[in-house]
Amino acid sequence: MLPNIGGMKNLVFSFLLIVFSCLPGVAQKADLLVKSGEKGLYLEHKVIPKESFFSVGRLYNVHPKHIAAYNKLDLGKGLLIDQRLRIPLTDTNFTQKGNSGTPVYYKPAAATSLAAVSKANNQVPVSSLRAWNNLSGEEVKKDSKLVIGFLLSKEMPSVTLKPKQTVATELVKEEKIKDTEPGAGEKRIEKIADKPAVQPAIQPADKPEDKPVLKEEEKPVAPVVPAPVSASGQGFFKTYFEQQVKKSPVSKDETVTAGIFKTTSGWQDEKYYLLIDAAAPGTIIRITNPSNNKTVYAKVLGEMNGIRQNEGYTIRISNAAAAVLQISDTDKFILRINY
Repeated sequence: MLPNIGGMKNLVFSFLLIVFSCLPGVAQKADLLVKSGEKGLYLEHKVIPKESFFSVGRLYNVHPKHIAAYNKLDLGKGLLIDQRLRIPLTDTNFTQKGNSGTPVYYKPAAATSLAAVSKANNQVPVSSLRAWNNLSGEEVKKDSKLVIGFLLSKEMPSVTLKPKQTVATELVKEEKIKDTEPGAGEKRIEKIADKPAVQPAIQPADKPEDKPVLKEEEKPVAPVVPAPVSASGQGFFKTYFEQQVKKSPVSKDETVTAGIFKTTSGWQDEKYYLLIDAAAPGTIIRITNPSNNKTVYAKVLGEMNGIRQNEGYTIRISNAAAAVLQISDTDKFILRINY
């Protein structure tokens, strides 16, 4: 008996129809890799059958006219299969805050650092890069794929990235200080880590061994004992500040809203620290209490960005530094900073 040729053709046609109908879904599941041009960050889209400016616009949450203008194309002429379109990333369809949306990735061509990745991608905070990608170090390997933000589109699958730990609060955990300080390899500071971000509190000077055990509702307690007194009275980092200004003169003189974080460092060694977004880690900053002109010199540990409890604050200083400045406020207070 001869095979049913017509039936076989129908089966083959149906199979091919199913395969090609799945292609749009496959294309949309590919990772979104960010690129950079003269007009800023963008994504690249390869046109598939039956796509138009309007369907691509819905997919990426961009107005079709904006896509046409961005690519210098005529909106009325339609698109060609396999045509490459640049999809602009704007405030409307792209965010580098929070942790939800369709991840947009950056793939460095060579080994680099988180600071360089930040600079190449709209100065996204390094603390956010660490949190989204569960990173602890500064180095980024070649061809790594790092989340640098999120596409906001109802047509794309959305995810919520949950870091293994609150990286932004890992600014102050016990580890050796790797700087140019004499005896730095033997000294240790305590970092606030492995706990959710909480409202920092002042720790009395006679109990430097206590670990932070705060609830989120608790308020900082003002220092009740004076900080240790040294010859300078302004902290270990004063001489480093003087060396710093010889290389780079003071250019910032600001009045800021400040708070306090808890650490055991500073009570004996007079090494004072602060958290701030505007200065790079390692920068030495002169801090003055304008109410009494008391001054300390503190070293930047890291950023404040991304922590809800830091909203409304420009800096946070260590509790030992607050004691030297004779800060009596338990919540917010005004300081002057120079660097």
